[in-house]
Amino acid sequence: MSTIALHVNRRAVELSAEPRTSLADFVREKLDLTGTHLGCEHGVCGACTVLLDGVPARSCITYAAACEGADVTTIEGLDEDEVTTELRAAFTREHALQCGYCTPGMLVSARDLVLRLPDADERRIRVGLSGNLCRCTGYVGIVRAVQSVIEARRARNVAPLVDGGRTVLGPAGSGRAESGRYDPQPAHTVAAPASESVAPGTIPDFTPATILDQRFTLPHAPAKVFAMFDDIAGIAACLPGVSLTSPPKPERVEGAIRVKLGPIAAAFEGAARVERDPASLSGRIVGIGTDHRSHSATQGEIRYRLLPLEGGAATAVELSIGYTLTGMLAQIGRPGLVRDLARRLVAEFAANLDRHMSGVPSGPGTPAELSFWSIASDVLRARIACIFGRRSEAG
Repeated sequence: MSTIALHVNRRAVELSAEPRTSLADFVREKLDLTGTHLGCEHGVCGACTVLLDGVPARSCITYAAACEGADVTTIEGLDEDEVTTELRAAFTREHALQCGYCTPGMLVSARDLVLRLPDADERRIRVGLSGNLCRCTGYVGIVRAVQSVIEARRARNVAPLVDGGRTVLGPAGSGRAESGRYDPQPAHTVAAPASESVAPGTIPDFTPATILDQRFTLPHAPAKVFAMFDDIAGIAACLPGVSLTSPPKPERVEGAIRVKLGPIAAAFEGAARVERDPASLSGRIVGIGTDHRSHSATQGEIRYRLLPLEGGAATAVELSIGYTLTGMLAQIGRPGLVRDLARRLVAEFAANLDRHMSGVPSGPGTPAELSFWSIASDVLRARIACIFGRRSEAG
């Protein structure tokens, strides 16, 4: 294993990886940036194209270790890019995508053409996109989309950049960002999610890949609920699948969470940092964990805020749940299903918390591990009931 330091989408990244790890696997598995697609894995299809020091490059045949000190921009890093925004609209307008698998790499290459070409010459566009294969569209819509963006920008007197702004000769990434074209902004260093990859006792900050907002109410006063949130052992007992592996310490807790996703059973072991602000009745829990069996790792953050209801007799609990998941389990989750599962899990947590605070005895032993199928079946039943309910109302 070697440590690789570079900038990805304007964020400083320093992670451990095998010397043979490709840049595509690095951004997908280490950073959960799965917009970079893998197709041929031989540098032929172009689905994995990213910007390396501003130059389109095949990330599947580029070693991550060879990018030390470089700037990498994936399709996610172009969300607010002006040219990419115009291209996305043109791709939609000209029906330039069908299955969409090639589209991220196609957009990265098309953006480079929009910046470089002086006019919307069809032949030059086709030659420029010849390294990006599409098995759906026949390319006509793609070419028209790129032409329309170039024409629109030249009509607005946006001049092309000579050589696309390149100032360094050599292969993509050879400049190691020395030209300062992107001037990456300081950001939190993305630390390795695996608990053994961070310094002992350190729980790093991170930027979540996914954030879910949830809210529930409890028939207890805010001060009582806030005091309960300080009882780490009690909170752990209310969370399905969570157990403590050692007595909690001030501002830090070590434990595990067990999850079953169909045939896959995972046990994430790690630690969390606890922060509290009594003045605003809010707090934050930041954690890291690793499941060695599935080679998956996660970073998670829960922010909570308590608001008084009914004159202070009840409490609204506002939660912001952020997480980043890498490895095998990252390939299973889907955003819509994850949101449904999160709602169900928060509902179970709220019910357990209410029983605990009300003094209602719970069953012995550790809470049952999270079962994907039991929760998913409840979600599915709820959705079916909702669909039939709408039909009955329409009838």
